[in-house]
Amino acid sequence: MLYVVLFFLIFSLYLYVVLGGADYGAGIVELFSSEENQKITKKTLYRVMGPVWEANHIWIIILIVILWIAFPVYYNIMVVHLHIPLTIVLLGVTLRGVAFVFRHYDAVIDNSQRLYDAMFKISSLVTPIFLGMVFGTLISGEIKIVDDIATLSFYEAFVRPWFNVFSVLIGLFFAALCAFLSSVLLIGESEGGKENIYIRKARIATIVVFVVGLITFGYGYISDYVFVKDFIKNPYSVISMLLSGLLLIPLWLTIKNGRRILSRLFAGLQVFLILLAALISHFPDIVITETGSISLIDNIAPDSVINALGIALIIGGTLILPGLFHLLKSFKMIKILERNNNPSI
Repeated sequence: MLYVVLFFLIFSLYLYVVLGGADYGAGIVELFSSEENQKITKKTLYRVMGPVWEANHIWIIILIVILWIAFPVYYNIMVVHLHIPLTIVLLGVTLRGVAFVFRHYDAVIDNSQRLYDAMFKISSLVTPIFLGMVFGTLISGEIKIVDDIATLSFYEAFVRPWFNVFSVLIGLFFAALCAFLSSVLLIGESEGGKENIYIRKARIATIVVFVVGLITFGYGYISDYVFVKDFIKNPYSVISMLLSGLLLIPLWLTIKNGRRILSRLFAGLQVFLILLAALISHFPDIVITETGSISLIDNIAPDSVINALGIALIIGGTLILPGLFHLLKSFKMIKILERNNNPSI
């Protein structure tokens, strides 16, 4: 059952990065657009994501529950040492949700709309940055694990681990990745010949993702981060990144030609390879602290708990996944299933 639990853990992480990332990225795209294009993007967002945007958060809920029940050591490290960035993430998700609803359904058109717009766009940028910073902290080796946390200062225990250049760069990388995913999604959702707006933004986002990723690795290598050194030494991580680099060519071509299905498939595969490279480089020792790595497999709940959780995930997946699939299909979020003779597919 451990493999079932690990599958759902990684599967939930991947879907949240792709679906939740595209959700956050829509706000980032809107933020870095002209006033005219902001109106176009805003209208497209509510038509495309309005019916399904809350469904995206189911994956992070599943992810957190699995960590809490099956991997309590990892969960404890996160909620203790990273409670500040996680609180900011929670506030960002809440404010973003509030703004998403009120700026669309508020019956009164006044200056409050400007506040809702600002809340939505800023929280769409801040939230993925801090989500990325959380992951960056877990692999940075900056966390101090001690028997008595009271021996550490507040800064050493709760600020220094995540408030550093490497974690911030990882956060910026994830935010850029979100903007890229959203731009690719919106290419196929735009109407009236507006897809050129998102083709251009997808190109820019691709360049930003590449540049920020290169800067992050360069900084990590120069600063002698264990994760970066091990990443370079791991052949599977290197192969995954090489494949990801090669995919940039067909991805760029499909974006340039506005091919909505192929661009989405290549974008999803790109994210898969990036996550695979990041996770496999140090698996199962995903968390790296000042005193060494902490294994995911060696710090699990008892077998009885893992078995019960695995059964629950199988039953839940059997019930939830078909319903979610139908939801996405009903609102035409799964373009590959549509019958369309449009050559731009």
